[in-house]
Amino acid sequence: MASSDEQRVADLPPIRVIRLEAFIQGLVLGIMTGAGIMIATLVLVVRGGPVVGPHLALLGQFLPGYQVSVLGSLIGFFWAALYGFVVGYLVSTLYNRIAMRRGTLRGTP
Repeated sequence: MASSDEQRVADLPPIRVIRLEAFIQGLVLGIMTGAGIMIATLVLVVRGGPVVGPHLALLGQFLPGYQVSVLGSLIGFFWAALYGFVVGYLVSTLYNRIAMRRGTLRGTP
């Protein structure tokens, strides 16, 4: 029985793994994250009102200098883009290492 299982595995076509470009992935995720924070902040600033975005203002705990204002939206864009870039880069790098290791363990290039 073991030899038939080994034969079926040997008959499978080799698996091709797509490598991710870590820099591009980080750049795209960074820009998208930064743009999301910036747009959300600017929408709240334009809407105005007596209390503007108390929940969004809590991002100031993680994004130094961030406030719900036009200048704060630019600061938020910078920090969110930086954090997004780092996360995207690390996730892509980790994916590439795991995928390449799995590919070499199964005998694929």
